[in-house]
Amino acid sequence: MHLCLTLLLALNALLTAHTAVNARLLRRPRRDAGSTERIAVLLPLRNEAERVGPCLRSLLAQRGVPNLSIHVLDDDSTDDTAGVVRAIAGDDPRVTLHLGAPPPPGWLGKPHACHRLAGYVPEADLLAFVDADVTLAPDAIAGAAALLREAGVTLLSPYPRIEGAGRLAQPLLQWSWLTFLPLRLMERSPRPSLAAAGGQWLMVDRAGYQRAGGHAAVRDRVLEDVELARAVKRSGGRIALADGSRLATCRMYESRRELADGYAKSLWASFGSPSGAACVLLFLLLTYALPPLIALSCAFLAPMWAVLAGAAYLLAVLGRVIVAAATGGRVLPDPLAHPVSIVYFGRLVARSFRGRRRGTLTWRGRPLG
Repeated sequence: MHLCLTLLLALNALLTAHTAVNARLLRRPRRDAGSTERIAVLLPLRNEAERVGPCLRSLLAQRGVPNLSIHVLDDDSTDDTAGVVRAIAGDDPRVTLHLGAPPPPGWLGKPHACHRLAGYVPEADLLAFVDADVTLAPDAIAGAAALLREAGVTLLSPYPRIEGAGRLAQPLLQWSWLTFLPLRLMERSPRPSLAAAGGQWLMVDRAGYQRAGGHAAVRDRVLEDVELARAVKRSGGRIALADGSRLATCRMYESRRELADGYAKSLWASFGSPSGAACVLLFLLLTYALPPLIALSCAFLAPMWAVLAGAAYLLAVLGRVIVAAATGGRVLPDPLAHPVSIVYFGRLVARSFRGRRRGTLTWRGRPLG
């Protein structure tokens, strides 16, 4: 047991050190940037009447991008999404509202909506895909456009600061790629498997997007953001992640039920198979959930074991603190509950695979297959 705990401590130390290096290397858009390129912001909406207001107003407030256009697609909404968009946009010539229809066979809703939107702006140099739950600072689009060009990448994913429900689960998004993904290697490597992206806000070079096949190449993918990043790599392009927390916020879910439904629709697609998911969860549980249990149970019977296990736990907490500080998250006390977050994540994964097996997964009123 002593050897196992020593190895576990060394593993946690290595992973936390890697997190610190990634946090140091993480790219960040500048606030004082500008761009004269033709940038099209593409906003797909389905039943977003209650949430689109802050997003659209923030898009209208963008500065440093004189050649900005905003294209909104009402994706066959059953609420008054289109009416809200018209009321906010007024007669602003930068905004164009398009009316969508149900996706054809073989397409999921969001890839189809993004594909439609991209087709409306063949003259654009850059495409900015933004979700309705994202609110951008006035310099966000200009800063991200400049960073994409400076980094020499085809696709840039500036991850926003996450707000709303989900203090146990949501921080694991940033933590996962800062802890396990070598960011600079991901940028340089042509391997599609070494890719990550967040669909809340994506900046894409238009020519590179077309070479990759656009959203038509990921038409049936639940994780269309990650799959688009992989398609870009397959076509010879490069991708990069960035910290967008100073320039964007995303209020993904308002309740624990909404969060569980949202994760259920896509978590199964993050793993190659149920057995692959089981292996990943076993690793996470042994590495992050087991140490505090050992530390507590051995505090009096085997003090040295408790010290080693406790140190492993504290290193994991330190990793979460580093991630929170780097991405605008809550530094304390949330990282102290990291073992609980891992267990909760396991429950969400199990729910996702169960829904996939039963064919009950839906999103925005549409089945996911």
